[in-house]
Amino acid sequence: MEQKLFDPTDGSVSTEIYASPAIYEQELQSIFGRSWLFLCPSSEVVGTGSFYSTYMGEDPVIVARQKDGSLKVFLNQCRHRGMRVCTADAGVTRAFTCVYHGWVYGLDGGLAGVPHLADAYFNDLDRSRFGLHEAPRVAEYKGLVFANWDPDAVDFTDYLGDMAWYLDAFLDRWDGGLEAIPGVHKWVINTNWKLPSEQFCGDLYHSETTHVSALMALAGDDADPDEVDPFKSLAGYQFSSPMGHGHGFSIVEYPDFAGPVVDRYRVATLPSAEARLGYYRARMRGHGTVFPNFSFLSGYHTVRAWHPRGPGQVEVWAWGLVPKEAPADVRDAWRKSILQTFSPAGYIEQDDGVNLVEIQRILAGRRARQSRFNVAMALGHEQAPVDGFDGPGRVHNSMFAEMAARGFYSRWGELMRAAPGQNESPARLGADSAQGPSR
Repeated sequence: MEQKLFDPTDGSVSTEIYASPAIYEQELQSIFGRSWLFLCPSSEVVGTGSFYSTYMGEDPVIVARQKDGSLKVFLNQCRHRGMRVCTADAGVTRAFTCVYHGWVYGLDGGLAGVPHLADAYFNDLDRSRFGLHEAPRVAEYKGLVFANWDPDAVDFTDYLGDMAWYLDAFLDRWDGGLEAIPGVHKWVINTNWKLPSEQFCGDLYHSETTHVSALMALAGDDADPDEVDPFKSLAGYQFSSPMGHGHGFSIVEYPDFAGPVVDRYRVATLPSAEARLGYYRARMRGHGTVFPNFSFLSGYHTVRAWHPRGPGQVEVWAWGLVPKEAPADVRDAWRKSILQTFSPAGYIEQDDGVNLVEIQRILAGRRARQSRFNVAMALGHEQAPVDGFDGPGRVHNSMFAEMAARGFYSRWGELMRAAPGQNESPARLGADSAQGPSR
């Protein structure tokens, strides 16, 4: 009998899912064609006519702010011969014009102009039939823009489920919300998109090995290597959602990750954050993924989309988010911290990239693609928090676990097997008890 691509009973994953072109093609339809996908921070599309070019899976799309303040998302493909109708990364416009044959589309996506409509088309072209393809579901959530190709998808807040409680600890900490630092980092990693996305779900296990040099550098010349792991003495937890989302986090009284300027600001704003979010969420620091490919790091304040580029490559788009109300010196200190740690040249980001590239390189081997990976840490030993933590959903009483990874691959398997219209039922998926303890 053929073994499952992911087996929740023993926590094993077939390496084929990271290397098979056929599986990847199915993912573009079953995962990226049905899930809510992160597009950009809302601060990138503020005024009427502002637009932002990005991707949903491998499909190029345009996010455009409408006259009524709403957002529309269009496939960046001319309905005539398929050229991009927008070749700019971002800007402000009243229309999108295809540079191939000159078809013009309004801000609302409708076909507004066609050269030689009368003398070449004899006015027979029904322009109402040839507007830009539009994503039927778009949502703005606390400064972030998401969209979904599935017209029957659940609302975004239902899609988040309990994950919203944890994500809000990052997005909703300050009264004025967050906005993107101008500019976006883009780089390519020769690895399958699932590997970094799942890592952000809950893999802290790698930090004390992969990032030991970075931790030593931060600790100073006289540090004892056995004492530099900042996670050993922290209360840690892992959250896993039946919708595939995951979050690993610790509770810190005093932040120590973005330098003294940022740390003082976070301490000074802690009372208002606690009044807004409660004791635990005001002190959360961690990493998470909203399934399938949106990841965030609180504390360091970076978010990213893992855009798939074939079974063996991912294009990373990363933004730094800072409080709108923060003074200039704090914003600049946060920017420099992101550059040093989780930018393409950041010393922590590069550590991760080395691992991911080497894993994918090994998967080029025939025998390597016949093996299975192990994501069974704490399987059968999940324990609900015992120290008063009151966060919702399935929560394990340690950051060192792979419960969130199993949730990620369970959701992946559900969507890969599901027929259209059967992919977005939180109640149905909530019956899956293989993830860990429920609260």
